[in-house]
Amino acid sequence: MLRLCSTSQTRALLLRDAGTRFVQCSVDFDEDALAITDPKSFVYHATLGKYRAALSAFDYREMPLLVADTVVMAQGKLLRKAKDADDVRAILHTQSGNITSILTCMIYKSAALELIDLSATHYLFDPFDCDDIEAYIRSNEWQGKAGACMVEGFCKRYIREVRGFESTAMGLSVEVLKAWIQ
Repeated sequence: MLRLCSTSQTRALLLRDAGTRFVQCSVDFDEDALAITDPKSFVYHATLGKYRAALSAFDYREMPLLVADTVVMAQGKLLRKAKDADDVRAILHTQSGNITSILTCMIYKSAALELIDLSATHYLFDPFDCDDIEAYIRSNEWQGKAGACMVEGFCKRYIREVRGFESTAMGLSVEVLKAWIQ
């Protein structure tokens, strides 16, 4: 049993599908306060901030802690969560027909182990159809998604090539985690 310090339903689903027992809670960390533009550095520091908040709120000796953060990068740019429809359009046009990297950092802490992992999954996308982009915007499924990217949804039909684990792209590298906690 572990404590997933995230309100992400996708991370919860990944853990359930992996057969990992957990309780889910949130921690308070303002990642918008980070003035970091390098995607790898940003995702690491956002995860570290969440980890420190989790350590101050919970005892990892009673129940192991798991925190994670995910960012999207395309054309060398850090693509954060979209704020509005115009932002979604700009973000998706940056990814369209390009390699998009989804970076997930996670920290697991138990009495016996501290695991810090930064993994990436790289997608080569075909060009996105403008009508599909508009339908996706209207669906509001992009809300709360790093880089407005949904590889299990909107982006799926445009994937030409994948390098890495889909779970990493969905927000939690369960293959890496399971190798260490079993």
